[in-house]
Amino acid sequence: MKIKFLFLLGLISSIAFSQDKTTAPAFKKRVLESTEVDFLASYYNQDGSRSAVSGGIGSEKLTDVASNIVVSMPLNDDDVLTIDLGISAYSSASSSNINPFNATGASGGDDDRLAAPTPSGTPWQASSGASKSDQLVSIVANYSHSSDSRNFIWNTDVSFSNEYDYTSVGFGGGIATLFNEKNTELSLKANVYLDQWRPIYPTELHEYSKYGANFLNQGYFNGVSVLDQNGQTTTNYLPSAFQTVNGVNRNSYSASVGFSQVLTKKLQFSIFFDVLQQQGLLSSPYHRIYFADKANYYIGQAQYINNYESSTNTGVYKLADDIERLPDSRFKIPVGARLNYYINERFILRTYYRFYSDNWDIQSHTATIELPIKLSDRFTVFPMYRYYTQTASKYYAPYETHLSIEKFYTSDADLATFDANQYGFGINYTDIFTGAKIWKFGLKNIDFRFNHYERSDNLNANIGTIAFKFVMQ
Repeated sequence: MKIKFLFLLGLISSIAFSQDKTTAPAFKKRVLESTEVDFLASYYNQDGSRSAVSGGIGSEKLTDVASNIVVSMPLNDDDVLTIDLGISAYSSASSSNINPFNATGASGGDDDRLAAPTPSGTPWQASSGASKSDQLVSIVANYSHSSDSRNFIWNTDVSFSNEYDYTSVGFGGGIATLFNEKNTELSLKANVYLDQWRPIYPTELHEYSKYGANFLNQGYFNGVSVLDQNGQTTTNYLPSAFQTVNGVNRNSYSASVGFSQVLTKKLQFSIFFDVLQQQGLLSSPYHRIYFADKANYYIGQAQYINNYESSTNTGVYKLADDIERLPDSRFKIPVGARLNYYINERFILRTYYRFYSDNWDIQSHTATIELPIKLSDRFTVFPMYRYYTQTASKYYAPYETHLSIEKFYTSDADLATFDANQYGFGINYTDIFTGAKIWKFGLKNIDFRFNHYERSDNLNANIGTIAFKFVMQ
């Protein structure tokens, strides 16, 4: 899946900074004056032709609708509790082809199939299998405390998210200290995610793991014809390279250092440096692999075999040789910087750059520019542009290119070489007096954004988001 859901989590066990010891003022402003509620909603759709579920070719059509409610509550002058509850529902042609044979199939936990004598499927269309859609539910709770001088802040948080085949638990914390009359800020944070897969395998590999070498006469394949490259019925298909995964855990650890400095009345910059380590099951159990040195086998209508890689194939699906295999550890280092410049009362220039490198040989560069234009006291528009480029992982090869003698292999295009351009705009409405009201809440802000994404491998996507901020009065 290419939808990526980001949750801000942190862990700090010991920090060599002390709180500001300045005597508390007779009167201090509350960190958060009153309860704030944010409603966020987004719609995402994409299309492409390099599905990892189908071994590097096939439809990547996907739609996702997500919403979040974020409630920030002041507990007293210094402490704030924030609860972020999110839910996302998607429908995906790519993931539906975990079981592509127009039936519930083994990938859904059943052995049944359609009554048709020859089940069929294609990587270019969505299957009706249970894996075509799913929901993600998440919750994050964050507690933060500010010192009397407001020059020192610490926070801690926990999170939980769950979908059909994956559960994640996270916890953490961080600190930030301000000095130089609050013109300088240094922050530290660390994150821990403890995740667990419930592996789902492609139907043909699931059946092989269940029944062994004689699986073509049992379960799902009982009475189903398997075809060779010439369209002839055969019993030679045997994905002997496949074994179920040994471990189902994935643990992620990260630490981040940030530094921000106000240089002049108009210029501010910040830099960050992260270190991330992942361990455990880092591959996706439902991503197929096809080896170049293995014979091809199919289920479906023989007349489509010769144009299998074309979207005109509407009736045959190739059986996998194995699933994606990747190392059980990955080390990542992103380094980034922001530079914001106040041009005048109408224009602000915001820029961002990030360099990324990992021990899978991926290196990437990201550059973003945004130009907010203040039309009035209440309305701001902001065009934006983002450029991204990356090199391929040493474990990546395109569809039917890997060899069976290799130890690690993936045909996931997210790990390939590509460039990407993203174009967008936004509109922001702010009413500091919260004139519009719903019950006890005044509307403070509305923010709408739309972005179009184009990748050099023909993946295209659109995402629209809208957010409402209310303040309790």
